[in-house]
Amino acid sequence: MAVETGRVALVTGASVGIGEAAARALAGAGFTVYGTSRRAAAGESRDGVVFLPLDVTDDESVAAAVREVLERSGRIDILVNNAGVGVAGAAEESSIEQTRALFETDVFGAIRMTRAVLPHMREQGSGRIINVSSVLGFLPAPFMALYAATKHAIEGYSESLDHEVRDHGVRVLLVEPGYTRTSFDANAVAVDEPLALYARRREASDVLTAAAVKAGDEPAVVGEAIVAAATDTHPKLRYPAGTLARRVSKLRRYVPSPLFDRQIRKTNQLAA
Repeated sequence: MAVETGRVALVTGASVGIGEAAARALAGAGFTVYGTSRRAAAGESRDGVVFLPLDVTDDESVAAAVREVLERSGRIDILVNNAGVGVAGAAEESSIEQTRALFETDVFGAIRMTRAVLPHMREQGSGRIINVSSVLGFLPAPFMALYAATKHAIEGYSESLDHEVRDHGVRVLLVEPGYTRTSFDANAVAVDEPLALYARRREASDVLTAAAVKAGDEPAVVGEAIVAAATDTHPKLRYPAGTLARRVSKLRRYVPSPLFDRQIRKTNQLAA
C-alpha cells in the first residue's frame, strides 16, 4: 500500500497512455494525484486518481483546473505536462493552420500550465515541473518534423526556465521516452495538404513507426521515470525513459554528426 506523502501532483492528458501510467505511478508513490482530460467529469475517481476536465489550449480551462486543485488540496508540488497530439507526414504537407494547432497543444499548452502553477510553487518555495518530451526532442524525425519541432521547443524552454526558477526552489525537468506502446501513432492527425510526391515515403514511414511503437516500451516504464524525476533528492535535468531512449541519447552525444546522419537515413529507409 502506498504511503501518503502529503504531496500533490497534477498530470495533464492522464486518461490514456503515458499520462495514465504517470498518474497511477505517482499515486502508487504516495502522491495525491489529479489527472486531467478534455472529457473528464469533475471529481470522478479512477485508480486513486481524481480527474478534472481540462483543455490545455484554453486559458480559462487551465485557470479553473489549477484553482480546483488548490481549493481541494491547498498546494501543487508536481506538474506533469503530458497532454499532446501528433501530426505524421512531410512538413510541407501541413498547412500553417494545422501547424499552429499542433503547437497550441504541445507547446503553448505546456507553457499555459506552467505559467498557471509557477506562482504557487514559488510562494511555497518548492515544486517540480516535469515536461514529457521525447527522443525526438534531440533527434531528427523525417516525416514527423513538426512534431519533432514541438519537442525541440519544449527542450529549449524547459532547460532555460529551469535556470530562471531554480533560485525559488522550483525545478523544471524533462522525461524523454522512446517509442512507447500507446495509441499515439494511430491517433496522429493526418496532414491536411497531402502531396503525391511524398505519398510513398509517408506510407512507408507510417509502417516503420507503427512497428516501432508495437515493439516499444510499456507506458509504465515512462511512469517510473516520471516518479524518479518527481522524487529524486538531486534531480537530473533529463530522464531518458527506457533502454532505447538511453541508448540513442548517448549516441546523439558521442557519435560524429556525419555518421549519425547516415544512421538516421538508414533507419528511416532513405537513400544515402
